[in-house]
Amino acid sequence: MRAAWNTYINHCLFSQIVVDRFAVFAGKHFKVEIEGYDQFLRLEAQEKGFLVFSSHVGCYEVAGYSLTSKLKRFNALVFGGEKAAVMEGRQEVLEQHNIRMIPVKEDMSHLFLVNEAIDNNEIVSMPADRIVGSTKAVTSCFLGAPARFPVGPLSVATMKGLDVLAVNVVKVASKRYKVVATTLSYDKDTLRKEQMQELSDSYVAELERIVRRYPSQWFNFYDFWS
Repeated sequence: MRAAWNTYINHCLFSQIVVDRFAVFAGKHFKVEIEGYDQFLRLEAQEKGFLVFSSHVGCYEVAGYSLTSKLKRFNALVFGGEKAAVMEGRQEVLEQHNIRMIPVKEDMSHLFLVNEAIDNNEIVSMPADRIVGSTKAVTSCFLGAPARFPVGPLSVATMKGLDVLAVNVVKVASKRYKVVATTLSYDKDTLRKEQMQELSDSYVAELERIVRRYPSQWFNFYDFWS
């Protein structure tokens, strides 16, 4: 019964957050508390750009209207399969906050825009908890069992020697959200394969910390450990 109840709560919260997501695109504002804002400001003040690793926890879109930068353009790698009208509406709102969306394309052309943004010392955000397309993965222990995580974000970070911030956004009340920003550590002087593993472990440890705090807001509806 407890598992069934938790699943019900998970689905209810998912429905609420989907509605909130479109409300944000329509211009609605939620009260937002930012935990770790000093870490974001520290990286923002550096000359070099940095990466933001997001996850399918809560409503990450809320970060786009609260965790903004006046010093660096924010580039968000997003799913490219939504209808053109939806994408255009999102971009129109996001541009007001110095944010550019980079839709993922089958021809991989989005990688050129990601590389361009990094070369311009901008911020690039990408999801790091779900393997899509490529089968390449790094295995880290998540909630007590080995799980596979995408190589792509790790590869970009280690190739360029970039600092990385994990950002999760959770719903804490009907009209209130919390942004949790945490710097991820890894040794940039070791072999690249070791860097990727260390960065993956750091990201996954933070993801697990958030999921344990807000278990009903983790929205990966498939066999994550398969």
